[in-house]
Amino acid sequence: MAGLLSKERIVAGPGFNRWLVPPAALAIHLSIGQAYAFSVFKLPLTKVLGITAPAAGDWKQTELAWIFTLAIVFLGLSAAVFGRWMEHVGPRKSGVVAACCWSLGFFLSAIGIRWHNIWLLYLGYGVLGGCGLGIGYITPVSTLIKWFPDRRGMATGMAIMGFGGGALIASPLSQVLLDHYKSATSVGVAQSFITLGIVYLVAMLFGAFLFRIPAPGWRPAGWVQPALADRGLITRRHVHVDKAIRAAPFYLLWTVLFLNVTAGIGILEQASPMIQEMFKGMVKPSAAAGFVGVLSLFNMAGRFGWSSLSDRIGRKVTYGVFFTLGPLLYIALPYAGRIRSVELFVICAALIISMYGGGFATVPAYLSDLFGTQYVGAIHGRLLTAWSAAGVAGPVLVNYIREYQIERGIPATQAYNVTMYLMAGLLVLGFFANLAVRPVAERHFMSDEELARDRGAVAAGAKA
Repeated sequence: MAGLLSKERIVAGPGFNRWLVPPAALAIHLSIGQAYAFSVFKLPLTKVLGITAPAAGDWKQTELAWIFTLAIVFLGLSAAVFGRWMEHVGPRKSGVVAACCWSLGFFLSAIGIRWHNIWLLYLGYGVLGGCGLGIGYITPVSTLIKWFPDRRGMATGMAIMGFGGGALIASPLSQVLLDHYKSATSVGVAQSFITLGIVYLVAMLFGAFLFRIPAPGWRPAGWVQPALADRGLITRRHVHVDKAIRAAPFYLLWTVLFLNVTAGIGILEQASPMIQEMFKGMVKPSAAAGFVGVLSLFNMAGRFGWSSLSDRIGRKVTYGVFFTLGPLLYIALPYAGRIRSVELFVICAALIISMYGGGFATVPAYLSDLFGTQYVGAIHGRLLTAWSAAGVAGPVLVNYIREYQIERGIPATQAYNVTMYLMAGLLVLGFFANLAVRPVAERHFMSDEELARDRGAVAAGAKA
């Protein structure tokens, strides 16, 4: 089995069609994208004992909210810790490990539901599943960047689009499973988790075994490095992951990602109640659910659209657009509430979420432009700690500021205004952080001798 998973075994031969790799990436990212559909299970999980209504001893929403938060935190932490290991062992082995962690997280959570032990859900879906999320997230991205040096933005957009769109498949699938397994003695979540764990294990293993990596020195036939607006940021050399985290551009991009995600994830997490409260009496729960669906579509489309556009205009310019247009859109949200224009609110929110998704998809290509492709997976993994931090900061800012405003007597229709202005301010800070990004200093790059030694060590480690 070890030989079957080895990195050397999956080096592609001459004539391999690189377009066979994106389906493998999508198989993994569509599976782990289920994380965005976790809210489907929240209400049933509050009635595990009562079945039809919450009973004494049933879990509260506040307790269940930590499951998703832990999953996002461990996504970033595991990506940072295991990113370098993933580069050493290759995408097949790391894909298999991700599949096992993600599916086992569902199985352990199902046991936690049967025993009504919330800590097993924290450990299962939150910690173990979160590790599957992190390893599964960076594995396809690193591989696709190596296969598509001519279209880095489009390549990462293809994979990360799957993560954003995974909820579009997982939400209705999860509801179908809940309806199927629900009975007089069960809300159906445990059985649904077991089924999903099996489905995702098969899909992710399929993706992992489909992966191939290019031979050292491979380049697309006839490829010439494109002339981008920020061509000065694109290097043909490589920075070791341990040196990358000492370079100023890494921390500037960490700040850029943190601010962009903080601003977007707050809206995603609170989308349905936000539009209902800001337009009380005008938006029904069913319409609010439709609004969430629209945001999911724009999240997915933005991941592919903006990242593909970055291949033409450059990553720095693309983020410049995010941080110029974003504050204006956030300022427009309270205005839309004030003039009671649901249409304007939906348009502005959808564009904001498209840039939220686009930021995720564009940042791996931004990193490969600055630091090279040799360790881009490991560097990307460490950068994703920004997502972990933002996954806590965004919802906290939106929920606690709203609660504080309402306690002061501010009507619910206006309770989000201060938050929207604050998010606009965060994006302005992001504009200056992105503006400050410069090429990586010469001292951080690996020499040809260091690169050769490192590749030899990687090959030896893969054999072991």
